[in-house]
Amino acid sequence: MSDISDNEQDLTVQGPVENAWAMKIPSFKPEDNPHGLVEESSFSTLFPKYREQYLKQVWPLVQKTLNEYHIKAELDLIEGSMVVRTTRKTWDPYVIIKSRDLIRLMSRSVPFEQAKRVLEDEISCDIIKIGKITRNREKFVKRRQRLIGPNGCTLKAIELLSNCYILVQGQTVSALGPYKGLQQVRKIVEDTMKNVHPIYNIKALMIKRELMKDSKLKNENWERFLPKFVSKNVSKPKQPKKKKEKKPYTPFPPAQPDTKIDKQIASGDYFLTKEQRKTKKQKEKDEKHMEAAKRREEKRNEAFVQPTEPEPSTSKKSESVNAKVDIAALKEKINKAKKKTKRTDFKL
Repeated sequence: MSDISDNEQDLTVQGPVENAWAMKIPSFKPEDNPHGLVEESSFSTLFPKYREQYLKQVWPLVQKTLNEYHIKAELDLIEGSMVVRTTRKTWDPYVIIKSRDLIRLMSRSVPFEQAKRVLEDEISCDIIKIGKITRNREKFVKRRQRLIGPNGCTLKAIELLSNCYILVQGQTVSALGPYKGLQQVRKIVEDTMKNVHPIYNIKALMIKRELMKDSKLKNENWERFLPKFVSKNVSKPKQPKKKKEKKPYTPFPPAQPDTKIDKQIASGDYFLTKEQRKTKKQKEKDEKHMEAAKRREEKRNEAFVQPTEPEPSTSKKSESVNAKVDIAALKEKINKAKKKTKRTDFKL
């Protein structure tokens, strides 16, 4: 191992050779390209109006960060654009692509503290367009909210499993993190917008993380351990509330409807003159007016009609009053009461 140079040591694989993600990318330094770049290249991107105030405050920090890589940054508030371009001192040819990603993320409402991480070698970004996956506006809003979850818990779970920063803004999803995590985030986002719940992919990622810890199963196929979710799209056709009964089949076509002349001949108006027709129509109108006037009068007179009084109810008390009184029985009761009072007075 002593004969291997420093750059070759950086390219050594940590783990099995098949795992390309374990390879360490060597860092590019100014000593590797002392002459700089031959030609100047630049990228520009537009930003929405609501980001103008934030970009004004943060732009000195953006210029300071990009000056370390000798990249010039310009902010045009009149046109609403951000421009990054290389200079003669720029030594890294790929840093202009990273700078382009930085301004694209900032235009999609990613804060500068997170967006500047894209300048690191092992971190990249992915802006996923989700607006055209579902055309129906209501379905799009529901599925986007499903991706975020209640209080952002689903999005937080995806961030923890993929080691990426994710931001949902309008019709795009901005992801920032390692390359393998970006692949996982893109798959989850696209499946969610295609009506696959994100919890299925989250469960699969959790199982994969547990299997990675086992040294025996590390290099085996994991399909037997992963859950298989079959989409059950059982859609019943909507049946009408009122079912139309089928009429019996007849080979003959239906009769043609009567024309206006046929109706006039049937009623006899066809043979009348213009004056007679006018008088007839006027009579019909007068009759209708008379009927309507009668109805109005009846409604007005209803308030003056005397209400019917209820008949006297035949109760038990009235029956007892009307019943015949037995005089002999009353006299006996009175005499008995007098005798009792005399006895009580004698005892005293």
